[in-house]
Amino acid sequence: MFTVAPMNHKIDLKAGEVYHGEILVSNPANSETDFEYIAEVTPYSVTGTSYDADLATESQRSMITKWIKIEEPTGTLKPNDKKVIKFTITVPENVPAGGQYAAITVRSNDDSQATDGFSVKNIFEIASVIYAEIDGEITHKGEVTNNNIPGFVTGLPIHLDAMITNEGNVHETASVELKVKNVLTGDKIYPEEGQTGILDEVIMPESTRYLVRDVTNVAPLGVYEVTQSINYLGEVSSETRVVFACPIWFLIALVFTAGLIIYGIIRAILKHRRRF
Repeated sequence: MFTVAPMNHKIDLKAGEVYHGEILVSNPANSETDFEYIAEVTPYSVTGTSYDADLATESQRSMITKWIKIEEPTGTLKPNDKKVIKFTITVPENVPAGGQYAAITVRSNDDSQATDGFSVKNIFEIASVIYAEIDGEITHKGEVTNNNIPGFVTGLPIHLDAMITNEGNVHETASVELKVKNVLTGDKIYPEEGQTGILDEVIMPESTRYLVRDVTNVAPLGVYEVTQSINYLGEVSSETRVVFACPIWFLIALVFTAGLIIYGIIRAILKHRRRF
């Protein structure tokens, strides 16, 4: 499978400016065929709170698609070959301030074969998203409306979630930091040595994003102190909770064992009464 880098561009633009950018397309060394690519510009937006990508719907936030020109939109890469695809953004003089969003998609339709008279094509597509901020009257407004950590789980992973709104006219970045500690031993589990535990998430303008982060590198039975801190628009929302992790089978075994103990105690009491 071919790769595209970077996966996104965050750029500041001014009216009348000409911006030059590039993406790198690579055909891996283990590829068995040449890769014929087609690069195109599409609108970029998201739908729903889960932020499903929409590369088709045009809006006032995707006018930038008409300002972008790709220098070499088609080409062929041999195995272990790379290609820098350059693009230019020419910003008009009279454009609204705020966010503008597009994607440069690179796709392939050359993996085809004929079977019983039918032609079968496998089309692969990867997008490099452009998050552009047009200079002018920018509104930064939003908040973290929910930052949730469960107190008890019966299975892994441990799901943490958050709800973040953006009422402004440009994309924002929410930095989500995660820390996990074993309460019984005091050992730090996450982040690991050399890691920050911080993920940056883009919050699109005039939208609400539902974020889910999973804690996976813990034992299914244990007690953990989990902290999720969200730095957004200069404010920090931090939540810390002790999470009890206990699998279903252990609960069943515990209840069954407790039942046997109670049953044995009752039988012993009844047997003792009969003697007197």
